[in-house]
Amino acid sequence: MMLRSTPVNKCLCLCALMSLLTIWPGKTGRAEDAIPDQAIFNDKLMLDGYTANFSKENLETILAMIQDESLDGMKLAAAIRVLRTKYLDEIFYPGKKIVEKNLLRRLNLTDSPFVQVEIMHALCRMDRYRYYKTMVPALIQKLDHYNSAVNELAYESLNGLTLGHERATEARIVFTTLRKVLFLSRRRLANITEPNTRLKQKLQLLRWSIKILGTQELNRLPKEVIHLL
Repeated sequence: MMLRSTPVNKCLCLCALMSLLTIWPGKTGRAEDAIPDQAIFNDKLMLDGYTANFSKENLETILAMIQDESLDGMKLAAAIRVLRTKYLDEIFYPGKKIVEKNLLRRLNLTDSPFVQVEIMHALCRMDRYRYYKTMVPALIQKLDHYNSAVNELAYESLNGLTLGHERATEARIVFTTLRKVLFLSRRRLANITEPNTRLKQKLQLLRWSIKILGTQELNRLPKEVIHLL
């Protein structure tokens, strides 16, 4: 016998459907899915949440996750961050070369800016002499990303690769990259009296490079930047 379509029957059907969804096997309850509800719409909180969960995993698991093609971007970025912050010092040659190769492969395949930033930072940590010249300029470009979480992540990575280091060759790379970026926006800079967050980040990195290279480098900057420094 068919039930009449009444408001009461519709409500009962909806309740039954919700009950089925709560016990559906696709809802896994795995550790990596246990992130705060508020993180769903906040990229930084989500990345931090996955990182905290993955930090409990051993090196073999983290490496397997990085190789997993089905892992979504945010989880992959978190796994790479755990590798960088917790396990890089435990990896030696030839294992280090294998990890490096896997990271380069993922960098070429991914379109996630979070994964890109984490990989670039990790590669610089693994071999500064080989990757600093290419990865740091790319990280500086990420400072202009429309997503503030990507911007913040890139700035944290750049701070980690600059603060406490005083190599003139590295400072020159940072200075040259920022000089090009600032020259391209010199007309807009002329009308700025109070720098926004992104510009403050660039100026801070610029100050670091000038401190190492010498104040004579000020003469090579666009005049619109000088008053902001």
